[in-house]
Amino acid sequence: MKKIYLLAALSCSLLAFSCKNDDFSYVYYTPEEQALLSPYLNLPQLPSNYEVVLPTYMSFSGVGGFSRPVEFAKVELGRVLFYDKSLSKDGKIACANCHKQALAFSDDAAVSKGVFNRSGTRNSIALSSVPSFSGAYENTGNSLFWDNRAKTVQEQSRASLANVKEMDMSMAEVVAAVNNQPYYSVLFRKAFGEQSATEEHVTEAIQSFVHALASFQSKFDEAAQAQFESNTQNFHFEVENFEQFTAQENRGKTLYLNNCASCHTQTFSAPFVQSASNGLDEYPNDAGVGGVTNFAPDMGTFKVPALRNIALTAPYMHDGRFQTLEQVIEHYNTGIKPHANLHSNLQSPDGTPKKMNFSANDKESLVAFLHTLSDEKMIADARFANPFK
Repeated sequence: MKKIYLLAALSCSLLAFSCKNDDFSYVYYTPEEQALLSPYLNLPQLPSNYEVVLPTYMSFSGVGGFSRPVEFAKVELGRVLFYDKSLSKDGKIACANCHKQALAFSDDAAVSKGVFNRSGTRNSIALSSVPSFSGAYENTGNSLFWDNRAKTVQEQSRASLANVKEMDMSMAEVVAAVNNQPYYSVLFRKAFGEQSATEEHVTEAIQSFVHALASFQSKFDEAAQAQFESNTQNFHFEVENFEQFTAQENRGKTLYLNNCASCHTQTFSAPFVQSASNGLDEYPNDAGVGGVTNFAPDMGTFKVPALRNIALTAPYMHDGRFQTLEQVIEHYNTGIKPHANLHSNLQSPDGTPKKMNFSANDKESLVAFLHTLSDEKMIADARFANPFK
């Protein structure tokens, strides 16, 4: 027993001495590991904190789900994989080429260019909305891609890596490319305890990074949270003006809630409607979800996207046909076309396409409100930036 007390006292003394020593610090990467990483990557001494926190106003408003544990080392690895061009056939394309941080991880082209300058077929969906609707939270499961064919980010990343118009790599080629880069042995050992990559670990790490792209710091979020904290017991932002909003933004919020929220939700989490025809074309040449399910009611329908950061993610729709929010609003105002599967929310009582009859002031107010959904902090966050030198 005396030996135990002696050892404990000695340990405490050594710890106290170490803490007083200015040279003492916890070493995450050894000098040998730093030598493998530093020629290629700018990484912090410790993995960044990537914990995703759901704003309390959203939880109060009935948003389902619970934040999953975030393993920071896996997210850091996923960030490197996300920006690594060596995972493409021509060595020139990374995930980040079509999902740019400054654009809320979307692209400003109608359809993106992949390997060998090949054009894609659909617009790149903004990934900054993924944590709020695709599995970063339990029980919120929306599917991914415009045709909803992927159920997880792992499935989505496999498909994008393999797509001949995107990165054109088999998973065996991806794993070989990863294992051929010296820096990955360190990152995989930290994340998975093994220095060699596997297909499952590659896609899990990419999924971890995408799930960490939380975007809950917009003007809308801050105003809703402030309103909630000032009146927790009687919080109903559907009928209340936000004190932090201008009169025009509040007017746009009311218009949005009355005309758009039935599909896209009040809190900009998981859309209420997963897929729909919004009357873009009477005879669409893209079957959308129906091309995957071969189910007649799905023909010509597409994912209903989350609208967080919508002002940053032009052009719009699955084919990028609209360049501005004003054009999108005018489509719903006067341009909805007949379609066999036109969503009921967009039909008049007689089944014809609805006309919203927005005034010029209405349209300006809606645009002003949609701009409050932009998260300027997220698009400048160094945790999500390109780590390569």
